[in-house]
Formats: sequence, C-alpha cells, structure tokens
Amino acid sequence: MNKESCFELGKIIKPHGLQGELQIYLDVDEPTAYKNLESVFVEINDNLVPFFVESLSLNGNKGIIAFEDVESFEDAEKLRDHKLHLPLALLPELPDGKFYYHEVIGYTVVDQQEGALGTVASILSGKAQDLLEMDYQGKEILIPLIDEIVLGANHEDKTLNVNLPKGLLDLYLS
Repeated sequence: MNKESCFELGKIIKPHGLQGELQIYLDVDEPTAYKNLESVFVEINDNLVPFFVESLSLNGNKGIIAFEDVESFEDAEKLRDHKLHLPLALLPELPDGKFYYHEVIGYTVVDQQEGALGTVASILSGKAQDLLEMDYQGKEILIPLIDEIVLGANHEDKTLNVNLPKGLLDLYLS
C-alpha cells in the first residue's frame, strides 16, 4: 500500500501501560466511524506497515489501541509519534459541496467577486487553523479554510468556491 492511496487517520502519541498498548489521536471529524477497525497502516521510515488491531477504545478524538504482536512497553515505544493511515476507500462519503483536503489539490479556486484565481497547490494543517495554498499571479496566497471563506467544492467542474475577504489578495501582491 502506498501513501497516495491512503489518508492520514491520526498518529500514535505514546505507549500506554506496560503491555504494548498505545495512546492515539485520530485527526478526523467523526472518530466513532473508525471504532471497529480491523487493521491500520503505521508509517515507518516512509513505508506503510500493516498492523492488526486487537482492541480499540475511543474517548473523543483520543483512544487506546492494542496491536497484534506489540506486547511490551519497548515494542510500543518504537511506534511513538508514528502516523496512522487507512485506504482512501474507507473515507465516509460527504454531502454535496463538502470535500476532503486531498480531493481539491489541483482544483481551480473561484472567488464570488474576482472569478477564477488559480489552482490549489496544497493544504497546510496548522494548530490554529488549516490553510489552502494557491498560486496567484506568481505569488503564494494562503486562504484560511473556514466556512465563511471556503463555500464548497464542485467536484464535476473541479472548482473550489470561495468568498475572499476584501483586501486579502492585495496583501500578497503589494
């Protein structure tokens, strides 16, 4: 399995106890959608390695997971801070206009006032908020990914509809 055909589910935070269990964080909107996982891929040295789930308990976005063949604190410590991945096919379907970040890379950004602006280069995930990176007239523009600005995606036209705050583009062009 390669990373391009998977999405990042979350990450292993640290070992939990002495029996190989791990504390995890799921970076998803609906963690309970993943409560019955049979397996997950752990990113180790840029490779996705499958691990079979023995048990998983969730409390909000955090949880405790036990993998087959991870039976000691030492085994668990080797997995500290590693990312968790699942195949894209396991993503829940979204309502019309909604999107997963990986889906809109390459989409044309269309502003309500200015029209077509540029294409989505990447999505930057930050602690305060996520940002959409767009190339506009040879400049990198960062657009906050909030509902008031990013209105939705049209997957047929491969467009991302936005309502940019007045002056946002000018900040980057001056």
